[in-house]
Amino acid sequence: SFTMQKIIASFALLCSCSEAFVPQSSLTQSRTRRAPLARPLPVTPKDAYDKALVLGTKKALLSPADTLLLGGAAGAHIAFGAFLMISGGGSCPGLAASNPGAQRILMGAFGLPMGLFMTIAGGGELVTGNFALVSTAFYEGKATLAQLLKNWSCAFTGNLIGSLLLAFLAFHAATLAGPASAAPIAIATKKCSLTFAEALCRGILCNWLVCMAVWTANAADDIGSKVLAIFFPITGFIALGLEHSVANMFIIPYGMMMGASITVNQFILGNLLPVTLGNIIGGAVAVGATYRKAYGSN
Repeated sequence: SFTMQKIIASFALLCSCSEAFVPQSSLTQSRTRRAPLARPLPVTPKDAYDKALVLGTKKALLSPADTLLLGGAAGAHIAFGAFLMISGGGSCPGLAASNPGAQRILMGAFGLPMGLFMTIAGGGELVTGNFALVSTAFYEGKATLAQLLKNWSCAFTGNLIGSLLLAFLAFHAATLAGPASAAPIAIATKKCSLTFAEALCRGILCNWLVCMAVWTANAADDIGSKVLAIFFPITGFIALGLEHSVANMFIIPYGMMMGASITVNQFILGNLLPVTLGNIIGGAVAVGATYRKAYGSN
């Protein structure tokens, strides 16, 4: 109709007038497709080594008081993860009998990955991770032997204090009281039934995986990537039935409090000592020394 033609003509005139008041440069920019943002280059193994060296050097330079404090936090966070592991997958006797593989995966997936994530994201001195990181700084001449031993001893002591505190609180929280106490008792008893050689070898294999989780998570720049880097190695070591000294600082004392027939000597000499020695080898040799040889300075 004539009226509709007038409306269309008026609208076209209005658009042409408004365009005349817009700077030509703006029109050109709006019509030009924006170039995509450049993606960051992927982290190389050499980059991961360099980042680990920087972090290990910082840890070596921490004061004993700070190392002890952050060690306590790390021990408590790992204990939280172990507590969840026992309360979840560890408390499924029916699943363990019918499908032990699935039960091990469940124990691995829900528990210690949470503990290590809190330690890395929040900040902490986990001695098992430091077996690789501070060793690397020592190999490169960025830390002295005295600084390495100071870090290890203070972090170990802090981890033990934090773990024992969580064991005490978990016991008095009574979340696994009654029939549910069978899970922590059985897990702690099994750990203290290993031979020295078994505990040593399981400690080596365990901390090889733990230090790879710490190493790769440190190389990642965002939280999501750190979570992914942590999840698979930590889930793996639990599912494989390996031994982590700091986790055991919670698991075995907690089992003892719940009624496990384990003496302090059995805990220390039968598990904690060989597992810690194995963890040192797994971290300082299998991870730290290997990557220093591959990517470090000559």
